[in-house]
Amino acid sequence: MDLTSLTALTPLDGRYRSKVESLATHFSEYALIRYRVRVELEWLKRLAAEPGVVELPPFSAATVTEIDAVAANFSIAEAQAIKAIEARTNHDVKAVEYWIRERFAANAEVTRAAAFIHFACTSEDINNLAHGLMLAESRAAVLLPALDAVVSRVTELAHALAAVPMMARTHGQPATPTTFGKEFANVVARLRRARERIASVVLPGKINGAVGNYNAHRTAYPDVDWPALALGFVSGLGLEFNAYTTQIEPHDGIAELCDAYARTNTILLDLDRDIWGYVSLEYLKQKVKAGEVGSSTMPHKVNPIDFENSEGNLGVANALLHHLSAKLPVSRWQRDLTDSTVLRTMGTALGHTLLAWDACLRGLNKLEANPPALAADLDANWALLAEPIQTVMRRHGIDDAYEQLKELTRGKAGITRESVRAFIAGLAIPESDKARLLALTPAAYTGDAERLARDI
Repeated sequence: MDLTSLTALTPLDGRYRSKVESLATHFSEYALIRYRVRVELEWLKRLAAEPGVVELPPFSAATVTEIDAVAANFSIAEAQAIKAIEARTNHDVKAVEYWIRERFAANAEVTRAAAFIHFACTSEDINNLAHGLMLAESRAAVLLPALDAVVSRVTELAHALAAVPMMARTHGQPATPTTFGKEFANVVARLRRARERIASVVLPGKINGAVGNYNAHRTAYPDVDWPALALGFVSGLGLEFNAYTTQIEPHDGIAELCDAYARTNTILLDLDRDIWGYVSLEYLKQKVKAGEVGSSTMPHKVNPIDFENSEGNLGVANALLHHLSAKLPVSRWQRDLTDSTVLRTMGTALGHTLLAWDACLRGLNKLEANPPALAADLDANWALLAEPIQTVMRRHGIDDAYEQLKELTRGKAGITRESVRAFIAGLAIPESDKARLLALTPAAYTGDAERLARDI
């Protein structure tokens, strides 16, 4: 079968391609080859600029411009040419080196410098930098903007529903009221912290040879300050130089970033499940879109499918992210190849992450509160005022305050406004406090919830 969206093996490249295509720019096979070409060419330019590498004179401005243009405009056809070379060599990074030689065959300066393409490098010197750039640039261009859109929408809901009271549920049972906006504000606070963790993860890189000691470098050019050159090169790519590695950069930064994404996903999974529950309770309604079908047999259904889709994809994403985090920092002795195939799943993990965030955002954009249902639950649960009543009683030294309210309310049906007011009326407390309690309703007993929601 020809590869199409209908014949693709994975849903990310099939059913959901349009929603995650932006990540293909960073994590496809083409993207990996493009990043490798970029690193190889940048390394060649850096060597040519090093006075100590006397056999490699500096490139002319025209040649530097040509090199930069090849890196910037690298095409699918050029990636296919490299794959054709790989089919002969059975080595993906060596194929890049050979292609660069062929691509610049008409440039006399680069042709004279052919021996310095991939000079003193192991494949991992190129790959680790390519992977670091893939993660750094996808984070900035795709993932953080997508997360910011979710955070922005949850913030809007926190503000819009700041004063809408709702009965809370602890252990699934009626509990002290809050406002809907405050519950969304809680999520905003968590997501902002998680977003900062994603953004602040440092991605290291190395270019120090076969076992991390500049062995070949020192043998060829003993007088060049290779650590300083490597530091400047890696930093110039926007990564943090790691001076202590084996053949592979140990991937601790990638593991930290995977953990940060997974932690964010867990917060959103919690949100998805809560909203699913609120829709089930009819606290929230979903806007109906013309033409959509909720059930193949039940015409009335408006299902919370976006949140279900989000939850499912968050689970898949975190399974992969947790594996990446646990596996990548572990390598036998100075090198084994188990990381190579695992690193190729980074795009899959982040694809399911992006898909989940997109689904969550679609669901959030359809939500609206259902004040009548919220008010009805509050009005049916006057026992919620047992907490403030017994707290005021404690203030005035009534020792068995808790026990009195427990006797009045715990496990009791039919607690009404009248029975609560009758209890308050008989309390031996100052009239001002009694009046405040008599004026209290479940809907008004929300503490600082509105302020907290508006302040987020």
